[in-house]
Amino acid sequence: MDFARHRLLLMYKGDISALVMFAQQSNGSVCFPEALPALSSPLEPEEFAEVKVNILPSVLVNQINQLLQLDNDLLRVEAGFSEQIDTPGGIITVHMARFTLLDPPHQLMQSRDCRMRTLPELRGRPPAEMELLRRAYTTMMEG
Repeated sequence: MDFARHRLLLMYKGDISALVMFAQQSNGSVCFPEALPALSSPLEPEEFAEVKVNILPSVLVNQINQLLQLDNDLLRVEAGFSEQIDTPGGIITVHMARFTLLDPPHQLMQSRDCRMRTLPELRGRPPAEMELLRRAYTTMMEG
């Protein structure tokens, strides 16, 4: 697995309703496959480190598909989203993948011990996750 320095947000956006939801694991984290380390903080774009792209986001999506046993056509990489998080162990890059379904995948994700949540339902997550969600939401609404 290539997730030592990478995480994925899994999101759904309704094309008609503009409903935006994020997948949340049973441990509460919206980062896949695991939560960000404690004491993580998002970097501002001007602070982003030059990180050699050592892995394509599509590879991460394929690994998440295997991990969660999802069909290979359910998630699509959102190319316009890449955020860096400063952690005690170094920088983690967070990418986003979007469900390609007409309806939110509630039952599918529940069967994987996850939930689909709206932004207000995710209040109270650690500050780094909340800022990631805010940036992701802004990216999706402007895109």
